[in-house]
Amino acid sequence: MKARIGIVTASDRASRGEYEDKGGPAIHAWFSRVLSSEWEPVARVIPDEQEIIAQTLTELADREQCSLIVTTGGTGPALRDVTPEATEAVCEKMLPGFGELMRSASLKIVPTAILSRQTAGVRGRSLIVNLPGKPSAIDDCLNAVFPAIPYCIDLIEGAWLEADPAQCQVFRPAHAKPRG
Repeated sequence: MKARIGIVTASDRASRGEYEDKGGPAIHAWFSRVLSSEWEPVARVIPDEQEIIAQTLTELADREQCSLIVTTGGTGPALRDVTPEATEAVCEKMLPGFGELMRSASLKIVPTAILSRQTAGVRGRSLIVNLPGKPSAIDDCLNAVFPAIPYCIDLIEGAWLEADPAQCQVFRPAHAKPRG
């Protein structure tokens, strides 16, 4: 079964066509390079509106059946940055370790990473992960947290994801096997 991965860009300017979305394509490129299992992107470019972000995350999890939903943008302290709030509003379980690790990895590169509010959580059989908006930071953050993502998705009974070991070493216990 082909995994479905939601890619959400939260940006007022990109959603109006005033600014080229660079975050969504950076996420797509990262997964294209790293994943060895079949997958299908389900992309959305939406404004920085908490209700619209929450509705989009709900749609991708519940209707589109995305096992992984990755957002970019809206994680800073600016007034319009509300992606973490929307994520928390739709998740049943929060996974704060994702944000902690992403900030730790980013702080090795830029001191302003402390301003980031990335988080992650689970809605049903979907893992939702908030990433920053800058493409190089997206790479840094995915490189840091992706080793744990396939097993997390296994635990919530989502699609089986495999990575090219030359690109990313994922962790799964020896007993983990694809369902079905």
